[in-house]
Amino acid sequence: MPPPARTLTVRQFFSRGGPLSRTHPQYEFRPGQLEMAEAVEAALAEGRHLIVEAGTGTGKTLAYLAPAILSGQRVVVSTATKNLQEQLFFKDVPLLEKALGRRLRVCYMKGRSNYACRQKIYDAEKEPFLEGLEELADFEIIRDWEKTTQTGDRAEIRSLPESSSVWSKLDARRELCSGQKCPQFERCFITLMRQRAAESDVIIVNHHLFFADLAVRDEDYGGIIPDYAAVVFDEAHEIEDVASQYFGLSVSNYQFEELIRDVAATARQKHFGSPELDRALSALGQYTAQFFALFEAAEGRTGFHEQDKLLERHEEQYRDLLGALELLQVHLEGLPSAPEEVIPLVRRCREIALALQFWMESRDRRYVYWLERRGRGCFLQATPIDVSAILAERLFSGPRVAILTSATLAIAGSFEFVERRLGLLGARTLIVPGQFDWQNQALLYVAPHLPDPRSPLFPSQAAEEIKRLLAFSQGRAFVLFTSYQQMQQVYDRLASELEFPTLLQGTAPRNALLEEFRTTPHAVLFATSSFWQGVDVPGEQLSCVIIDKLPFAVPTDPVVEARVRNIRQEGGNPFYEYQIPQAALMLKQGFGRLIRNRTDRGVLALLDHRIVKQRYGRVFLDSLPPYRFTMDISDVERFFARR
Repeated sequence: MPPPARTLTVRQFFSRGGPLSRTHPQYEFRPGQLEMAEAVEAALAEGRHLIVEAGTGTGKTLAYLAPAILSGQRVVVSTATKNLQEQLFFKDVPLLEKALGRRLRVCYMKGRSNYACRQKIYDAEKEPFLEGLEELADFEIIRDWEKTTQTGDRAEIRSLPESSSVWSKLDARRELCSGQKCPQFERCFITLMRQRAAESDVIIVNHHLFFADLAVRDEDYGGIIPDYAAVVFDEAHEIEDVASQYFGLSVSNYQFEELIRDVAATARQKHFGSPELDRALSALGQYTAQFFALFEAAEGRTGFHEQDKLLERHEEQYRDLLGALELLQVHLEGLPSAPEEVIPLVRRCREIALALQFWMESRDRRYVYWLERRGRGCFLQATPIDVSAILAERLFSGPRVAILTSATLAIAGSFEFVERRLGLLGARTLIVPGQFDWQNQALLYVAPHLPDPRSPLFPSQAAEEIKRLLAFSQGRAFVLFTSYQQMQQVYDRLASELEFPTLLQGTAPRNALLEEFRTTPHAVLFATSSFWQGVDVPGEQLSCVIIDKLPFAVPTDPVVEARVRNIRQEGGNPFYEYQIPQAALMLKQGFGRLIRNRTDRGVLALLDHRIVKQRYGRVFLDSLPPYRFTMDISDVERFFARR
């Protein structure tokens, strides 16, 4: 008889003849998977942080999920996306339940905007605020679903269009939540989510929710994730960027406009409107437009270091905006017999004012201050230049264990870059090589004859090279670019010349493009950064990944620029300490799209010869799996000919 589940070791669980082998339909014993699982088991038992690079094919999900469940501790698993959360919960957890022969206490938590607000749905039935037949039809779908759903998670409603404008009017965002004073608090989907989490041993979240929670844990409104003994970060290479977002701040014209709209709508629904309130909202709208018009209208991200000059020239507009915000707050606080819905509106007035004051008046050198224009949106951002000290204190210094894993964490066999950027020192480390026959499954081709990628001649000659490569692969390719402009330029040159179906990022939602690529024979997808990671297309449908340039971050990006300057000021070499390692991890991610299982074959093509002509190129090559390498395009032709 096998030992009962509570006394199982991971060695017993993964072994030939163990519970997994008896229930998994495609079971195979993987030494690397067991090695990783035992390292996770030891980290949880001994309370010591762990960093694991698990190459493609390791089976890393089960390698951390099984020891987490067997540990008897409450473990949070943080993934990169909501899709990965759902894969864990609906695919991997049932597989483990079958292997262990028992129900597991596992739940998932998402951000509040993923859940419906029951009170808003009931209010909409009594006092309709929907516009047009489409919104009415979508509301009927949501209203009928609310009566039967156990979770309130939008992902359950397959018939609700992704673009539906109704959902944002009915979701459970904190901005309009009155918390425990809401009549539906006991039945609230957020309350129920928290209750499930409090009763669970494993809680599956995403990085955005985890760091949003970590950033507010010490504040009055606190976090929503219950206390836990350990956290496992899957796709841990994304932690620095996500943490920077939540330990920084953002204030935009949209926040002011949404506040005005929400106050007006709530006043109509709860009958506290007045001429005085109308005047306060009108003044706030007027001062918002005047203030944000002071910033240049060019699209994109730019650093901003001129707060003092702005205050000197336009202090009146700034003070008028703060005054209008304060006036609205005072009016709402002074309402006689104010409904509970006013509480979050007052809180938003206070929070927006504090964020704006920090951005305009703080001179904290630990932050980079910048401006982003997207369409008619103007976003004032403050981002920590270095999150390592914050994470060292808030995440890694307490009693909780942190386990970081990804297929791309090591640079040329070393974790030094990740350890330094995240402030995680003294952790155990492990590299589990990918489980594939790289020499036979993958060919890495570098085009030696193209001009330097910074040359104006590069786009036209790169387009011709892509055309040749696609002829050999018969389409079935991702063509990935480091900039949107370059993608559009090459696509415009090739779309009419290629005999294969072409797809372009931006012409449809990401998931729709991926599904079309998977189901369209010989398709070619032209895309940028959002398709470099987290995309899985196994089989012959994706047989070639072409990358235009080494993916160095844009040096003029304000956050990159500030981090480079900070390293230089501390006596370091930012190119070798930051820019090269970051680009090497990104290149590994891009090439990681191709070989997803033991039967995949394909060509990885890099059109940037700096990887072989510059001394630093060795760092990139030493960080990649041991692909067979060539600079002769005829080898690519022969590779595809011998299928």
